[in-house]
Amino acid sequence: MKKAVTFGEMMLRLATPDFQRFVQSNSFNTSFGGGEVNVSVSLANYGIPTDFITRLPQNDIAEWCISELRKYNVGTSHIVRGGDRVGIYYIETGTVARASKVIYDRAGSAIAQIQQGAINWREIFKDAGWFHWTGITPALSQGAADVCLEAVRIAGEMGVTVSCDLNYRKNLWKYGKTAAEIMPKLVEGCDLILGNEEDAEKIFGIKPEGFDVSHTGGDVNAAEFEPVCRQLQAKFPKAKKIIITLRGSINASHNTWGGCLFSGNTLYQSKRYDITHIVDRVGVGDSFMGGLIYGLLSYPADDQRALDFAVAASALKHTVYGDFNLVTIAEVEQLMKGDCSGRVLR
Repeated sequence: MKKAVTFGEMMLRLATPDFQRFVQSNSFNTSFGGGEVNVSVSLANYGIPTDFITRLPQNDIAEWCISELRKYNVGTSHIVRGGDRVGIYYIETGTVARASKVIYDRAGSAIAQIQQGAINWREIFKDAGWFHWTGITPALSQGAADVCLEAVRIAGEMGVTVSCDLNYRKNLWKYGKTAAEIMPKLVEGCDLILGNEEDAEKIFGIKPEGFDVSHTGGDVNAAEFEPVCRQLQAKFPKAKKIIITLRGSINASHNTWGGCLFSGNTLYQSKRYDITHIVDRVGVGDSFMGGLIYGLLSYPADDQRALDFAVAASALKHTVYGDFNLVTIAEVEQLMKGDCSGRVLR
């Protein structure tokens, strides 16, 4: 099987323990994460050969990053070195009516200082079948946006399937350009577009009529998003599949979760999972994307099954601490069959 390539920033994650607030905590739990690397870890976990592309400095924190990637069988041979620092994000995990908080400390990170021509994309893509990026990377700097566009265009020339997660992060677009200015040229080169229930609105002004993401009451109607899918496909005709993840937020600990996939003039809908006692929702969208890529590669003629795998995989991610989704194919397929009992396996 050809490899899947992802491109983005890998950050050190510093999380307060036990739902503590920043002002309470005397320590942080350390791990790593980032939108694209989370996808690579999922794919490697499912047995898909992967290559994560990033830029890291020459220091011990960067070596720690690389050792984590190798631990999860993610390819590291094309990581470029340079710059002074690894990006960091701090997270305070919320519960019930108190929302989680994320604080980024990634200004001036190695990848934010990357410049076009730094990565040999033609060498990387010569044995690749899939390339994935997210809207987080072009939000970091003009240089990161230029390198991402370079990758999208070369992947398209070389016949590599290109997917994106729109992943709008308002706190990242700080270098003088907006997502609406940068993203269209990138997205027009994609074969598959993923977004959540508000990404298309924040970037392109496309949303279901009367929809308010902050007042769902846990109920998000997938059928309402068919016009969103159609508008995105009309705007970006190269994209043959448009996917929306659907989160209904009752509170920080209790969400509903599902998704829909628009392909060939058909809207496929998943079952809806009722998820209580959420352990960690960071990285759930990435776990969905990893599951979807695996599903589309494994069941190429069955969009419904690919969607169901992605939704089940990401439903399970809510039970896994950290950015990475460390579940097995067997566990995902068991949930797809309806077994959500959580009985002890022995």
